[in-house]
Amino acid sequence: MKVALASPPIPRSLKEGLFNLEYLVKAASDLHAEIICFPESYLPGYPGMGYALPDRSPESLKSALDEVCEIARKYSIAVIVPMDWHGSSGLQNLAFVISPDGEILGQQTKNQLDPSEDDFWIPGTERQIFEVNGVKFGITICHEGFRYPESVRWAAQNGASIVFHPHFTENRENGKMLTEWGSIDNPYYEKAMMMRSIENTIYFASVNYASEYMESATSIINTDGTLNVYQEYRKSGVIVAEIDMNKATGLLAKRFNNQLYDKSKNCSMVTGI
Repeated sequence: MKVALASPPIPRSLKEGLFNLEYLVKAASDLHAEIICFPESYLPGYPGMGYALPDRSPESLKSALDEVCEIARKYSIAVIVPMDWHGSSGLQNLAFVISPDGEILGQQTKNQLDPSEDDFWIPGTERQIFEVNGVKFGITICHEGFRYPESVRWAAQNGASIVFHPHFTENRENGKMLTEWGSIDNPYYEKAMMMRSIENTIYFASVNYASEYMESATSIINTDGTLNVYQEYRKSGVIVAEIDMNKATGLLAKRFNNQLYDKSKNCSMVTGI
């Protein structure tokens, strides 16, 4: 399968976000990618950044989702589009999966919120496995993929060959301009990407915005934890990789013995003297 990841600039409006989305979807389709993923909360844009209230309304977001479905159908490519969404329990951070025919296949909510996000969103409670062109995959969103590896393990144990990881990392106050992928001086995020792959024997596809003080690169990690390809820091665009699903065995994830960590079983504690 050919997988594409989009690194758009942070949109200034819902309209601009949709314009850039179509541009990058077309670029991925021209490169014969079968699926493309965008960063966290791409439509209408990450909360707290001054977006107009009409762009955040349920009606505007529904109209935007309809437009993305039409774009997917127009370019015959599956699209993972992270959005804010007004659900029955409140505003959620989620990612819709849209087929190459423009059909909504399902959605994955962000279930583990960063403490700073408690005032933005209501956490989800369920996880999903998706399938496009015979390839099964999962989605884990930002904080939960970086700090809750169980979210990726679950997908790998349930047959996912690749996990997509839309996220947003940026530090405008104390950040620096990164130059070397995986450098020891970089924030830990790119190291976490490597671990999510190697600890499960699957591909890991992590997607960030292109911004001045981004703290991690949009990257595709091989099943052995090595870097396949990444998007140059601060540069908007699309990366595409042809990945071999036969290598995504999920071996280490399948060897994980869940029963050893079952809270219902008797356990004992040894304390020091």
